[in-house]
Amino acid sequence: MSDNAVIDRLAVIGCGLIGGSVARAAKASGAAKTVIVTDRSPQVRQRVREIGASFADQVAETAAEAAENADLVIIAVPVGACGAVASEIAAHLKDGAILSDVGSVKSSVVRDMVPFVPPHVHFIPAHPVAGTENSGPDAGFAELFVNRWCILTPVDGTATPATQTLQAFWEKLGANVQLMTPEHHDLVLAITSHLPHLIAYTIVGTANDLGEVTESEVLKFSAGGFRDFTRIAASDPTMWRDVFLHNKKAVLEMLGTFKEDLAQLTRAIRRGDGDALFNHFAKTRAIRRGIVDIGQDSAAPDFGRKPAPLPIAPIARPYAMDDD
Repeated sequence: MSDNAVIDRLAVIGCGLIGGSVARAAKASGAAKTVIVTDRSPQVRQRVREIGASFADQVAETAAEAAENADLVIIAVPVGACGAVASEIAAHLKDGAILSDVGSVKSSVVRDMVPFVPPHVHFIPAHPVAGTENSGPDAGFAELFVNRWCILTPVDGTATPATQTLQAFWEKLGANVQLMTPEHHDLVLAITSHLPHLIAYTIVGTANDLGEVTESEVLKFSAGGFRDFTRIAASDPTMWRDVFLHNKKAVLEMLGTFKEDLAQLTRAIRRGDGDALFNHFAKTRAIRRGIVDIGQDSAAPDFGRKPAPLPIAPIARPYAMDDD
């Protein structure tokens, strides 16, 4: 084990993409000396045992068992289930333990978990802004958080040393760390994550519902834009159902703003206002360049995807000329 470990005993409750990646990253980086994981699904627990030591040192049968004597407990379940898990493990949290989560909504997580957090436990909600469209214990990987942001939203009264410890843990996993209030987090993520997912689900669903376009045509002729929308729309439906239900105020606010902007573009198209369209597209192009400039995405064409090799036809042999 690493002598530079930030945490002696880490418990991860939930072994999906994020939870599995946290466990793997903590093992690979040496951020925790001992990693204990659990999941409510017996099949998932068995799969983690099959994956072996790269995932965890121990697989607990219950959340309460995993949390016992842990210095840091990270709840990695859909946000709608966080309160129930907090209730289950509350009596098993050691004095001075740090309790955190990975949900992409923070205000509702605070509301649902705080009633069950013992006074001797430091509760620091967190959100690693990273992920893929895949889910399950095999989807995670140790490098998921490298150069990504993890937002911490400490509740009032949280001891500064505990926050510093959790920040050091995430930095050991390769993440950049930012602190903000739960309310501000939910507003920011509503526009940068939640609304884009809602739009992606809508566009892909609309294409699927068009009677004059067959399913084979939608699949065959999916241009880059639609293809990337399908990647986003392939995300875990349980997780995203809970996100929209638990951050509905901020999402509806951002959706209202989006509708206003969409109405302006609709008018520009209807009126043939090319200048308005060009100016809008130029501004949004600059945002993309900014994301690349700060290292949050690749500048390579097509998001760094490797093109298929060019098919090389056999070299045609010249016709033989008769000597006659």
